[in-house]
Amino acid sequence: MELDTLQELYIDELKDLYSAENQILKALPKMIRATTHRELKDAFTAHMKQTEHQVKRLERIFAALDASPRGKKCHGMEGVLEEGAELIRERPEPQVLDAGLISAAQHVEHYEMAGYGTARAWADKLGRAEDAQLLQETLDEEREADEKLTELATRAINIEATRESVTSLDREVGVATTRESTPASRAKARSGRTPDLTVKR
Repeated sequence: MELDTLQELYIDELKDLYSAENQILKALPKMIRATTHRELKDAFTAHMKQTEHQVKRLERIFAALDASPRGKKCHGMEGVLEEGAELIRERPEPQVLDAGLISAAQHVEHYEMAGYGTARAWADKLGRAEDAQLLQETLDEEREADEKLTELATRAINIEATRESVTSLDREVGVATTRESTPASRAKARSGRTPDLTVKR
């Protein structure tokens, strides 16, 4: 598709956002199932309902433009979402997974904020005030979602993930210590010196 005017570029950006939002709607149920943290699960569930409304806003804009929202795949969002899917497949400790899912979700939010900010600015330039208002509503929601994820991460989830990492490290050190605990090493620990294991004749 040749993009010769700002109007065509604007519609192309809206199609990109429409594809991105629908990909997010497919990814969020998997993220909700993957997290064990109640507040994070609730945040993802609330954002899924919000995303459904954002899709409807885009459809209103396309109807006013007399254009179809379909026909383009957002490869950028596809890549961002794949990072989250890969993390889920790796199955880290639950608290670590929750921290990773917040990071993945914030990557999504930042991608959307960039896209909606651009589209809103172009709507203004094109004199499409109603479009601009609808796009601003979504942009505000994305910012609020990002801020909520940041608050949740710093208040709880990152702290829990840190504790889990320390506990895992302690377990690993404990296993290694047990394996290395031979009679000779225990004797060395008690005496503070290496035991003489030379056979005396």
